[in-house]
Amino acid sequence: MTFYPQLILDALKHVRYPGTGTDIVSAGMVDDDIRIDGNKISFSLVFDKPNDPFAKSLVKAAEQAVLMYAGADAEIKGNISIRFKNEIPKAPGKALPQVENIIAVSSGKGGVGKSTVSSNLAVALALAGYKVGLLDADIFGPSVPKMFGLEDARPYLEPVGDRNLIRPEEKYGVKMLSIGFFVDPKSAILWRGGMASNALKQLITDANWDELDFFVIDLPPGTSDIHLTMVQTLAITGAVVVTTPQEVALADARKGISMFTGDKVNVPVLGLVENMSWFTPAELPENKYYIFGKEGGKNLAEELHIPLLGQIPIVQSIREGGDNGVPVACNPESITGQAFAALARKVVEQVKIRNKTLPETQKVETLKKNKHK
Repeated sequence: MTFYPQLILDALKHVRYPGTGTDIVSAGMVDDDIRIDGNKISFSLVFDKPNDPFAKSLVKAAEQAVLMYAGADAEIKGNISIRFKNEIPKAPGKALPQVENIIAVSSGKGGVGKSTVSSNLAVALALAGYKVGLLDADIFGPSVPKMFGLEDARPYLEPVGDRNLIRPEEKYGVKMLSIGFFVDPKSAILWRGGMASNALKQLITDANWDELDFFVIDLPPGTSDIHLTMVQTLAITGAVVVTTPQEVALADARKGISMFTGDKVNVPVLGLVENMSWFTPAELPENKYYIFGKEGGKNLAEELHIPLLGQIPIVQSIREGGDNGVPVACNPESITGQAFAALARKVVEQVKIRNKTLPETQKVETLKKNKHK
């Protein structure tokens, strides 16, 4: 039997808190940390106070409800933890210690080509000789499977030590995972924020990423709890913000940059990428038509004193590459291939600068030598 979060929640609706008679799901006592690993199910129950007299009995009732209404083969006994409101959580250890550098690619709004930049940056880094992973963290609009021609891919579990981990798909030298590999591409994903965050955590911590030089994360557009989940789960090296030269996009890019540099997130911004900078027809490669405005991203980078990592033109091959599953960075001789190769070099450069600014006691050699140089 296949277990999923909503099935568990529906089962737990049969459990009522004795003090009020309200089911524990409606009462908000079931935390959003439902985790499913095969038949093993775990989650937390949240109580108002540490000395709640019904805590132990409710745990047993929840175990019985899962077995009765979700499936008798569920491994639930001993997997329900107890938490209390206003409890100060312990600081979690950062995941993926075997990954040297984690790059979050973000945008203030949708439609500016963030996923295109993420995918092609990952491919360009791989072509430069680095070990690269790509996580499609855009839970509600995953596009990486399409961009790499892997819509039909279904990653499987493989034994690693005493665990079964998800084996990332690999193409063009990039290891990748996306929620799009596990859901019906024709159906909308209707999940609460907590469920989306937990699904994302599983793609990070329950996958066999192995050693990587760069782990590129394609974040959802805007600002959300997904971004906070990433910061809490991973030691992010820096963020790359994508925008177009258009004023509307630039206004949202400011918000995105402000989010990363704010106290709650506090992630260094490696720089800004200006996408769709100009239109260049394939037959007239020297011509530039500034459809969305001229150098808006460049001006914003100068104003905020952050590096301009690259200006990516609009050419038909970018759209064709995304639709056909062959990112344009795979052709380093093309105009856009050269642009993404230059972007990759700039990102590596900024990462090196970022690592040099760490305190001497924390300084580590994060970039492996490029065998191709």
